[in-house]
Amino acid sequence: MTHDIISHNLSILNPFWYIIYEAPSLKTSSNSDEEDADGRRRTTTLKTHAVLLPAASVSITRLRSIVSAFRKSRSGLPFGLGSRVIGTLFGYRRGHVHFALQKEPNSPPAFLVELATPISGLVREMASGLVRIPLECDKGSSSAVRLLEETVWRTYCNGKKCGFAAEKDYGTNERNILRALEPTSMGAGVLPATEVEDGEVMYMRVTIERIVGSRDSEAFYMMNPDSNGAPELSVYLLRV
Repeated sequence: MTHDIISHNLSILNPFWYIIYEAPSLKTSSNSDEEDADGRRRTTTLKTHAVLLPAASVSITRLRSIVSAFRKSRSGLPFGLGSRVIGTLFGYRRGHVHFALQKEPNSPPAFLVELATPISGLVREMASGLVRIPLECDKGSSSAVRLLEETVWRTYCNGKKCGFAAEKDYGTNERNILRALEPTSMGAGVLPATEVEDGEVMYMRVTIERIVGSRDSEAFYMMNPDSNGAPELSVYLLRV
């Protein structure tokens, strides 16, 4: 019983060490209360030897490799955006606005939604001055997910309701458009039509300043170099 208790306690102290105990042995002593056949006194003592096995170092090495693999797998995810990201507004001339956020110009979008606002309507708004687009979603059971992983948003443009925005799959069309814009760090223009039914793609691409207020609020500011530091376009993600 004593052997089991000691083994249990030491294993709690350090689970990476394996302890081997020798069986109790007898040792003669003049201070014992028992006598052997020859009339000599003896005492029973417990001899315990801890042997450190190579499994300890192996376990630590395996643990480090698992942590390293976990970090590498997370680095491949599109999340983990910094304070400056690549923002792209694009859409077919007769289609709706798409809004994409990328960590790098060639990385998959960490956030991609399609707004109900026509791309032509956004162009008119931006021509008239500053544009502010809040996207709101509800708190609840979904609040456990990242803000950028929310799938449905209520949209507003300069104080006016503009329907809803929904998460967009990163399909072939979206991938081709963002790949075509990889060399473009900042600018606006039109991509030529690749198919007759699609038409031309209007776009605006710029480096965005990202500010995280909390896990339920983030702001993205598109800065125009000619606007004296004022944001030309602001997009807000809010969980309310």
